[in-house]
Amino acid sequence: MSLFRKLFGKKSDQSEQSIPNQDRGKYMPEVKLPADERFTINFKANGGKFLYCENMEEVKDSFNSILNENKWHNDKTFLIDDRLSELFKDFNLKCTKRVSESSYFLSTCEYLISDDGSLLISSNQIAEKKLRELPDHFIIYATTSQFVESIGEGLKGIKEKSKAKIPTNITTIKHFKTAEDKDFLTYGSSAKNLYLLLLEDL
Repeated sequence: MSLFRKLFGKKSDQSEQSIPNQDRGKYMPEVKLPADERFTINFKANGGKFLYCENMEEVKDSFNSILNENKWHNDKTFLIDDRLSELFKDFNLKCTKRVSESSYFLSTCEYLISDDGSLLISSNQIAEKKLRELPDHFIIYATTSQFVESIGEGLKGIKEKSKAKIPTNITTIKHFKTAEDKDFLTYGSSAKNLYLLLLEDL
């Protein structure tokens, strides 16, 4: 919120972001939405299912709803990041390191890329596996502090926080539609049915 709006109050509901670009003047720069809004729009356009949570209680409620919706409560989950088994210990998850035994993949990610609505992941989440080797259903847990503008910014962030040992197998997940939804734009990519549990931590 601008300083003037704080001092003098809201004069109009029409913010700069709601003014159509064609009405702003020929040489005015295009209004750029905040990173979180752009990510949400692009992520949904890619076919992802987005669940915003204000606290851990809401994360767990949403996680439980996903399990109920898909009848996964008694199924095994493919899990590499052991911190998640602690985070969701109330659910008595049946974890496995074998993809063939699992119904879904529970994971974190490195960053959320606003420019294209993709998720940046690495060997920290998927070890040395290729996306096509992983289950078709993903549940990704992330936080709002993981938003970055671009893949380049995400790669820079990985390098900065992993100075001792940079992870390998860095890739993005971008297509979140089931096999029957595939078209020529997703040809050759590994489309996943993806739920994103996003915790507000800023």
